[in-house]
Amino acid sequence: MNTPDSRLNQIALARRALVQGGAELTDALVGAWLDRAWIVRSWQRCLARGARPDRPVVFEPAPRRAGADAAEQHGELLALARPALQRLARQIAPVRYFALLTDARGTVIDTAGAIDHRDRATHAIARIGIDLSEQSIGTSAIGAALAERAPVWLHRGEHFFTDTGVYSCAGAPLFGPDGNCLGMIDVTGVDVPERPELQHLVAHTARQIEEALILARPHSLRLRLSWPEGWQVSGGGGAEGLLCLDADGQVVGANSSARQMLPALHTLAGAPLHAADLFALPWAGLFDAAVQDGPRTVPLWSGLRLQLRAERRQRAPLAAPRSLKALESALIDQAVRDAGGRVAEAARKLGVSRATVYRRLAAMRKGAPG
Repeated sequence: MNTPDSRLNQIALARRALVQGGAELTDALVGAWLDRAWIVRSWQRCLARGARPDRPVVFEPAPRRAGADAAEQHGELLALARPALQRLARQIAPVRYFALLTDARGTVIDTAGAIDHRDRATHAIARIGIDLSEQSIGTSAIGAALAERAPVWLHRGEHFFTDTGVYSCAGAPLFGPDGNCLGMIDVTGVDVPERPELQHLVAHTARQIEEALILARPHSLRLRLSWPEGWQVSGGGGAEGLLCLDADGQVVGANSSARQMLPALHTLAGAPLHAADLFALPWAGLFDAAVQDGPRTVPLWSGLRLQLRAERRQRAPLAAPRSLKALESALIDQAVRDAGGRVAEAARKLGVSRATVYRRLAAMRKGAPG
């Protein structure tokens, strides 16, 4: 029986064998990391950079204007991701985990959940602007998800550095409508029991955010894709593919499932792609399918077939980004809460004056956007 104690013992044995054995796979990995080769790859990268597990991890102070810079550089992502991030935070609160959103480099750009900044280990990572990349803190769910481009789960001693062995975390990469990695979603707990099921939950949240990003792009038609067997109608961004077209049939966005079903979509980031390049039928017929009830089976150029449900875009966007002022107000509110109500400290971290913070807080209390 693999008890929590035996699991931690296996991890400890694997750590020792990997370091002492020169980063070679050994028998000690059996039962601990045998089915998780990505951990070994991450450890090997850390060792190749000359890092040692017992080296102290130093979390640098967040840049002075970290919050303002995040809003400027990632405004649309922050606005569209925030609802899903908050839902995720509410779901994981009972097990004492919190949520982080990072950019593609592994820098935190948003946080959500019950974050106790009095706890040193929590405060170290749950701050906007903190670099949590593999180069900075070694093996973690953040660095691994970004490197592997896949959801991961990491528990205690599976982190590279001893200092980060208090964390347990799950992470999933976040892809934009063109397939480029925008960042990742992370959930982390400090000195908490192992919860590997969080890997599935965080991956589901990433798919929800990806769908919001796609649907926010101007488009005329959205196609929900599935293989013919086991078709299920779903509007919530499950494992189904999502593909959006403009009025001329050009592809304007696709989610991860659609890119797996239609490999040609991997070229989307480099060149325009048309529906005629994907489906072996007159592309205008896809728009006709939007007036039909139920899914329609369509052929692919490979000879395979997909089922799709076509939907015309609604007149109003499903998820329009908030105004810049509203986003700034939300960031100021978050900064004040993170600072325990200390306006001066929040203003310093945001790189704005105390008068600006007071003015925006007053406007929010009156119900205005600031």
